[in-house]
Amino acid sequence: MPLEPLIKKRATDEVYSSLRLAILTREFLPGQRLLADELASQLGVSLTPVRHALQQLAVESLVEIHPRSGTYVASISCDDLAETFEIRLALELLAGRRCIARMGGDGLERFQALLEGLGKPVRNAGDMKQHEALNLEFHRTLFELAGSKRLSDLYESLNAHIQIARVHAAEGPRPRALRERLLQEQAEHEAIVSALAAGSLPKLETALRAHITRSQESLISAIGARDAQRPADEPAEDKKRQRMQKAHQDEHPEVARALNKPTRQRRKK
Repeated sequence: MPLEPLIKKRATDEVYSSLRLAILTREFLPGQRLLADELASQLGVSLTPVRHALQQLAVESLVEIHPRSGTYVASISCDDLAETFEIRLALELLAGRRCIARMGGDGLERFQALLEGLGKPVRNAGDMKQHEALNLEFHRTLFELAGSKRLSDLYESLNAHIQIARVHAAEGPRPRALRERLLQEQAEHEAIVSALAAGSLPKLETALRAHITRSQESLISAIGARDAQRPADEPAEDKKRQRMQKAHQDEHPEVARALNKPTRQRRKK
């Protein structure tokens, strides 16, 4: 899906937000090359704000800029992911401690409403998208109620890399495994809310640790399985293109065609 032209209001910030969203919503996939001139044309801006935005994304490690070969959406290894989850756990434990000290009835009502939404059946891609949004909101609420913008900003930066890792996992779990994972996830969320309601810091830390550790192990396992399936001699460019086509061609065939175009042009030269 082509990017929408922007209304020119602080162009660099608008371009940054648009490109960041495209990465996190899987319009741009890990390893995909980003061409500044094409992005500028799609967004209706000059090259300058696009280049500045790409530099901002590089600071966040969401893109990798290689002077001689171009700019690519960042990839993530199992080691990178393990480190990210380690930091995320520390942040959520700190947020949980702050949240317990500030928790009131309104906060518990918000968590209960989120639990209700997260407990709804996931039958299709639309349901899954809604579930993922509620899951993200659940954890954002913990940081919001902790009352620290810096903690929230750090979490958002880390979460971007976790979302990229989920893109790396490609197809994700099969239906039966997905149902089992969602049931386990719901039980973990309920344990977190129960600990918050009881004002029990030890129970909250145990619940958060169990939830984040299980999530880490599940995602690392999926990425490890994906890597093990790759032929060792498969060219890197073909790997990137094949992953993109497999994950998105049926849903967004126009994106697949557009994103393959630069590769074809290079071969003609």
